[in-house]
Amino acid sequence: MELLLYLYGLVGFLFIQSLHDIIVVADTFSSKQSLCNEDERSALLQFKESIVVNCASHDPYSFPKVASWKLDGVGGGDCCSWDGIECDKNSGHVIGLDLSSSCLYGSINTNSSLFTLVHLQYLNMAFNDFNNSNIPVGLANLSMLKHLNLSKSSFSGQIPSQISELSNLVSLDLSFNIDSSYQRMLKLKSPNFSSILQNLTRIEKLHLCYVDMSSTVPSVLNNLSSLTSLHLDDCGLLGEFPPGIFLLPNLKFLSVQGNEYLTGHLPNFEWNSTLEAIYLGETSFSGQLPTSIGNLKSLNELKIWSCNFSGPLPFSLGNISHLKVLDLTNNSFRGQVPSSLENLSQLTYLSLCLNNFSGSNFPRFGELKKLKYLIICNFNLNSQIPYLANLTQLGFLRLSSNQLTGPIPSWLMNLTQLFHLDLSFNKLHGPIPSSVIQLKNLEFLHLFQNDLSGTVKLDMFAKLKNLTKLHLSLNYITFLSKTSPNTTVQKFKHIGLASCNLSEFPDFLREQDELEFVDLAYNHIHGLVPKWMWNTSKENLGFVNFSHNFLTGFDQMHDVFPWPRLGILDLKSNLLQGPLPIPPPSTRIYLVSNNMLSGKVSSLICSLNSLYALDLSHNHLSGTLPPCLGNFRNFGLCGDQITRKCGDSKSLAPPSIFEDNHGSESPFDFNWKAILLGYGCGLIIGGIIGHIMITRKHDWFMKNFGNRQHQRERSAKRRGSRN
Repeated sequence: MELLLYLYGLVGFLFIQSLHDIIVVADTFSSKQSLCNEDERSALLQFKESIVVNCASHDPYSFPKVASWKLDGVGGGDCCSWDGIECDKNSGHVIGLDLSSSCLYGSINTNSSLFTLVHLQYLNMAFNDFNNSNIPVGLANLSMLKHLNLSKSSFSGQIPSQISELSNLVSLDLSFNIDSSYQRMLKLKSPNFSSILQNLTRIEKLHLCYVDMSSTVPSVLNNLSSLTSLHLDDCGLLGEFPPGIFLLPNLKFLSVQGNEYLTGHLPNFEWNSTLEAIYLGETSFSGQLPTSIGNLKSLNELKIWSCNFSGPLPFSLGNISHLKVLDLTNNSFRGQVPSSLENLSQLTYLSLCLNNFSGSNFPRFGELKKLKYLIICNFNLNSQIPYLANLTQLGFLRLSSNQLTGPIPSWLMNLTQLFHLDLSFNKLHGPIPSSVIQLKNLEFLHLFQNDLSGTVKLDMFAKLKNLTKLHLSLNYITFLSKTSPNTTVQKFKHIGLASCNLSEFPDFLREQDELEFVDLAYNHIHGLVPKWMWNTSKENLGFVNFSHNFLTGFDQMHDVFPWPRLGILDLKSNLLQGPLPIPPPSTRIYLVSNNMLSGKVSSLICSLNSLYALDLSHNHLSGTLPPCLGNFRNFGLCGDQITRKCGDSKSLAPPSIFEDNHGSESPFDFNWKAILLGYGCGLIIGGIIGHIMITRKHDWFMKNFGNRQHQRERSAKRRGSRN
């Protein structure tokens, strides 16, 4: 009887469970059937057919989401299951379309079926390539849009006024539509910035970086109380930045970096400020940091590099307990660095370079144990390297131009996370410790212009397999480039061995094919430049300095040097004989004075149409210059026997050393503030290189090349090298 009851109960349970499963399946099937409106599915398929999918030109993380848009296969005709599509769970309407990084190429027609998806609330088409086409005005049909992202997608032209009709927008991102040379492609001029904003009263995130506005910042931004994130980097903004924007009640992120002519000051901050990040780099903001800056309790990042701020740093700066990034580089701050900065225990990035700080009481930054980047330069410390052994997470350390003395401390080699170490332009002495091989992650070692001495072997640096940039120039060291058997030398990008007592071209250069920078100046290298040098990194070399040696010529001379990306070539103060060597057309600076060159200047020099500095003085050249030197479009040459007469050097404002077609691939990007070349006796005889400034990539180099050139020559003389 008990068994019978048990069986009845089991059967009843299984029946009820089966009935439940049938209901669930039926409900699920019914739900799926209700999704994906047929008209919207058709519109999506039409859009797929109208656009080109090309993943070859995109980043490796892109994939063609529209490939899953088809009537058969997984999901069948249910468009709500297709990649990148979100549907409303109740109505089945398509409300979200994420086609970011989807390998889309070409243009979107204003009449595209995409704009019939009138229920769309979210549209993301970032990281595609729309081939410099205009933003389609059909977007105005999507009146329910709350989120629109067209960033980094190669749109160009005027932003259509129809964007302002999307009054429900909560976030708008049109940033970084730039070409390969970082030129702005989108414009916001007619309508202007103010017009676009007039209906966007609900906007919370407004990102328009690299949109060409060339206008003032509209005061209407003061009224956008919902704004949480405002990014207007490099938009050509000018005039006074409305200080009230800093005080918007919900603002967390504010960035206006790269607007050189944008002025402004920091207001008095309230204790309840929501700001988490302030980026003002490369603007003309000025004044002092207010004491009330200590009220920014939520602030994580303060980056105000290359502005015009001045005065002492307020002690209250040390009260921002959540601060992780503090970049005060290149301002006019003065006085002592307040000891309160020692309290910023969350700091991971600190840069105080290029200011007017003074005082011998330097904060104990060695206690900020979370630091990963520490950049302290241009302080007149006159002391040994501050104790930083506790900074075990430090990866980037720059202590250049601080008048530091004493030896390189042994504890420095325990900072095994270091990948960048710059101790240049100090007075450090003694040997380079062999324990440097403990820094296994080191990629960049810059010891330029100290008083270091002793013999240094390439073998030691060959053990640092990640090291690609090595600068040992202008010390008292002797560099031995011969390696032990079975030693494999890594591929370098930079080699700086000026004034390192070299008597021949280092043989290890023969196998280098990634070099961008090589400096062998102020040595005792005699004879010919070896012919294998022509094949050394021939596709990459951007900077070559063989000056102040005893070179007489080039083995296997070429009509034009076969280094297609060369930007700077310095051969001055050698014993070069024969006709003038001709560098490649990419050359911007060519210095070959104080040699024994003879004959006429070849007309091949006319190919150097990017040239800005040319010094042929103190040679035995004859004849007159080819007429082309007076007609170069980008040339700053002036003189009595060419078409351009010498005048005010301020009129000479060339762009970067490398042309735009190199883009971010260029080994160097330079901006010139002043170049003036004199001309006389039928030849160019003067070469005055003024203050040369570097931009972004290798900030140490040209800053030192220009205003330290005479110091460099004096130092080389002091070290006993030929000048």
